[in-house]
Amino acid sequence: MSDMPEAVGDVSRWYVYIIRASDDSLYTGATTNVERRFAEHGHPIKRARYFRGRTPLEVVYTEHLENRSSAQRREAEIKKLTRKGKLELVREYGIKPPRRPC
Repeated sequence: MSDMPEAVGDVSRWYVYIIRASDDSLYTGATTNVERRFAEHGHPIKRARYFRGRTPLEVVYTEHLENRSSAQRREAEIKKLTRKGKLELVREYGIKPPRRPC
């Protein structure tokens, strides 16, 4: 995951990300450090509830935003997309597409 954007100590750099989970579902979140947050999702205490029955496999999409507010707005927009819409976003702009077809 070394080609992930990193923002150590710079809280003005926010990212929205999509993770593909072990059940091939897509999880969307926002953070200042994608690598750190991905690792936390696999941690038994720090992970999001979403990952209590799933394992995070890979980050398939990241998008840089200027501040927390815009990152949270963009996260909400992406979460409102259908699975098909998220897959289109990942295919067009993401790191690599999930395996499961639409």
